[in-house]
Amino acid sequence: MGEKATTAISSAQEYVKAPLIYKGKVRELYDLGEHFLIAVTDRISAFDWVLSPAVPDKGNVLNSLSKFWFEQTAAIQPNHVVHADVERLGDIITDADVMKDRFMVTKKAERIDIECVVRGYITGGGWRQYQKSGEVNGHKLPEGMRKNERFPQPLFTPAAKNDVGHDEDISIERMKELVGAELTEQLREKSIRLYEFAHAFCAERGIILADTKFEFGLIDGEIILIDEIFTPDSSRFWDKTKYELDIEIDGMDKEPVRTYLSGTDWDKNSEPDPLPPHVVEETSRRYRDIYNRLVQG
Repeated sequence: MGEKATTAISSAQEYVKAPLIYKGKVRELYDLGEHFLIAVTDRISAFDWVLSPAVPDKGNVLNSLSKFWFEQTAAIQPNHVVHADVERLGDIITDADVMKDRFMVTKKAERIDIECVVRGYITGGGWRQYQKSGEVNGHKLPEGMRKNERFPQPLFTPAAKNDVGHDEDISIERMKELVGAELTEQLREKSIRLYEFAHAFCAERGIILADTKFEFGLIDGEIILIDEIFTPDSSRFWDKTKYELDIEIDGMDKEPVRTYLSGTDWDKNSEPDPLPPHVVEETSRRYRDIYNRLVQG
């Protein structure tokens, strides 16, 4: 994915002849009858706002990375992918060139309303929790930990899904109340196993997978991995050469957008101004870079 995309799309609606049943910040869900079609747009969000303009190649990278990782982890954990072959969709897709790398046809699963977060390092929201309470999602941690320090074992820190606003960090005990003790333990084990696999894979390519999140669903009682997996939107990737304790590490994701917005006088409560071209270009470059390093080695 070294070549730049010529078209950035904010919606796939004009390219998909099927009912749109859900529109998220980035993904759109279309109903094909037996299956779903998930289209990944180039929309980008930060601070709970969808920004403009769309970022070229972002959707292609997110979708292609998820497809790659679903294939890599299929033996560890069954997932929802049916196929990603544009030819098999016929005239459902009106422009194959635009859509060929930005969609998946998936099984229909009943979503489990828990975001399964695994943290390998104490950073971000986990670090902020620790500074206040010495805990992360109810896990009591040793005193004196330093920002970005690696945990001895990955930490499972779930969140209750909230389609409006932020997901809510919860303890494992609260998760058991919501979905039951057996399912909680199954999701914890599956999430940590997936994280450990990807952490080792990334390490071989000079990348640290600091933390990540998964979504699961149920099909006939079987736990299925759904949504996206190990993308810059669902995971925190660090270049190993930039890893240090006690600093804010520049992530391999949409960090240029967050940095730019934080340096403006935007109040985060009103529609933000369009992103300048250099921020869009740098963000697009980072998405392509993480794809190339992970998939092409």
